[in-house]
Amino acid sequence: MKILIIGGGMGGTILGNNLARRLGPELRAGKARITMLSATDKHMYQPGLLYLAIGRTTPDALYRDQVSLLEPGIEFHVDPAEEFQLDNNKVKTKSGKTYDYDVLVIATGSRMAAEEVKGLAENAEFFYTEETALKMMRRLQEFQGGKVVVTVGVPHKCPMAPLEIIFMLHDYFKGRGMSDKVQLHYTYPINRVHSLENVAKWAGPEMERLGITTDTFFNIKEVDGAKKILRSEEGKDLPYDLLVAIPAHRGMDVIEKNGLGQRGWIPTNKTKLNMEGRANVFVIGDTTNIPISKAGSTAHFEAETLGENIAAMVKMGVGAPVRDYDGKVFCFIEAGLDRATYAMFDYQNPPDPKAPTRAMHWFKMAYNKLYWASARGLL
Repeated sequence: MKILIIGGGMGGTILGNNLARRLGPELRAGKARITMLSATDKHMYQPGLLYLAIGRTTPDALYRDQVSLLEPGIEFHVDPAEEFQLDNNKVKTKSGKTYDYDVLVIATGSRMAAEEVKGLAENAEFFYTEETALKMMRRLQEFQGGKVVVTVGVPHKCPMAPLEIIFMLHDYFKGRGMSDKVQLHYTYPINRVHSLENVAKWAGPEMERLGITTDTFFNIKEVDGAKKILRSEEGKDLPYDLLVAIPAHRGMDVIEKNGLGQRGWIPTNKTKLNMEGRANVFVIGDTTNIPISKAGSTAHFEAETLGENIAAMVKMGVGAPVRDYDGKVFCFIEAGLDRATYAMFDYQNPPDPKAPTRAMHWFKMAYNKLYWASARGLL
């Protein structure tokens, strides 16, 4: 059985390693083959970009060679997919090569789409790429005071990122002795400060305690860089001195160009993880349209579920999944530079974040170091 994985991020990497370990005998006997296609030979620890933006890590700490994270049984190629021929079980790549498959897994991820809001890309700071995170770090270092607005579009990668950056900025400016010179302000598109109700119930009072002001029902319309004004669809003008944005995201261009999903999100069965209408095409991570957080842990838990199901297909010839994905997500939430909490939830059970602690912060710091073991599927 030929298994083709498109994407070498968190989901694709964990799935490939999971399958390689489960299917060792089949791989050695030639009964199974795992091929991974990626756009790069590097693997980035994406949550680390948040720390890069505030000067708490360096770019080199965020990368490993992708091959070093993969089990030996996986054939890895830097050759991005360009054309999905699903009716013929084939994928054509940038190099012009065509790969056929029995099982296809699409894990291409997502990207921020700041360019969709007039003036946002030119006037705001971001932390979703190395380049923008470094630019934000330099801008923060130069900032001498004023109103800092953190504004949020949806959907976006990492559900807790808006909360983490606002709390981390509070401690960042406090550490620079600038608390009396900086006013932090936070906007969110719906009528609370986070989409998850229990998270909002914790975060709202925490912001109030720290003197962080908020605007809810604030959907970004445009940015007037000359006047330094952020405008909302609801008609509010919000002045700023420094604008930090979590822009709305969309799936990768290749997904849209192939017509696989609106805005790059592939219609996906939320428990079976197959592409709707395709029994042998599966989708994990940010690429799905499943109404659940686009987070590394989501991809991790989906990959473990799918690894078990695909291995069963190979070993036992079963067509139906032996395990359902239950929507499990686990997200750390930095509540500053030395305190953190977490949110754990699934389709049936909402999150219930506890009071932040230093111990949880150091637990997250330890996970940052252990990420590479997690990507190998060892945690």
